[in-house]
Amino acid sequence: MEAMSTFTRMDESTAEQWAVIGAETMKNQPRVAEEVLSMLRRLEGITDGFSTNQLVHSLQTATYAEKAGADTQLIVASLCHDMGKLISVFNHPAIAAEILKPYVREVVYSAIKVHQDFQGRHYYGHFGGDVNARDKYEGEVFYDLAAQFADEWDQTAFDPDGEYFPLEHFEPLVREVFAAALPA
Repeated sequence: MEAMSTFTRMDESTAEQWAVIGAETMKNQPRVAEEVLSMLRRLEGITDGFSTNQLVHSLQTATYAEKAGADTQLIVASLCHDMGKLISVFNHPAIAAEILKPYVREVVYSAIKVHQDFQGRHYYGHFGGDVNARDKYEGEVFYDLAAQFADEWDQTAFDPDGEYFPLEHFEPLVREVFAAALPA
């Protein structure tokens, strides 16, 4: 049985109680990866008119990233970039980015957070949007990475006959990335 804290208000807590909470949180950190994997599996049920479901799209995106030589954090971020669609298609980049934020470098977090505006170059014009929405990020340290992610991996990953590695291939990487938050 896990240790329980006795405070009922945070302003009545002690350092010792927070030490217990911190230790329990770290002990239970593997559940984060399991929840992320569960969310990814649930993307299989979302198609929204695309030629692939969102799980296949995510797997293709991560496969392209891996084949291009991306590092573990970027591969996992590529896999997770659309998992926010489980909650809100319209705000999915920010949702996915916030889930990733404690576990990936700032540049990876930022690239995922803005990926829709970068990908918009390829489709915003179809409904009157600004195909140059990415230009507002010109000069940002993440710009080139976000452009590579959107142009080379994400927008090309809707092929029902396209190659992709199965989720099981990426599971060890997901567990590695979500094992512990990066130092602040």
